[in-house]
Amino acid sequence: MRPADKPFRKLVLVCTNERTDGRECCAQKGAVDLHYKLKMAVAGIDSTIRVAKSGCLVNCSTGVTVVIQPDNVWLARVQEQDIPELVKLITK
Repeated sequence: MRPADKPFRKLVLVCTNERTDGRECCAQKGAVDLHYKLKMAVAGIDSTIRVAKSGCLVNCSTGVTVVIQPDNVWLARVQEQDIPELVKLITK
């Protein structure tokens, strides 16, 4: 194992976890669409930010969870209408 190159200045994780056992999950709450729209919004502004899908971030019952690293910002109940504000937060 060796350290990898760090090609991005920020990494934004969007939980797209899908559960098949009936428990709530971010995928049921629009996470896949949210990920795509956020990724497209950020891509046109800053290529040094990576928006990626994530597995469970432990907050599925509260709605879609987004984590911004290295800022260590955790957001819950993120919805499509939050994207403009989220983009400002991510790109600052």
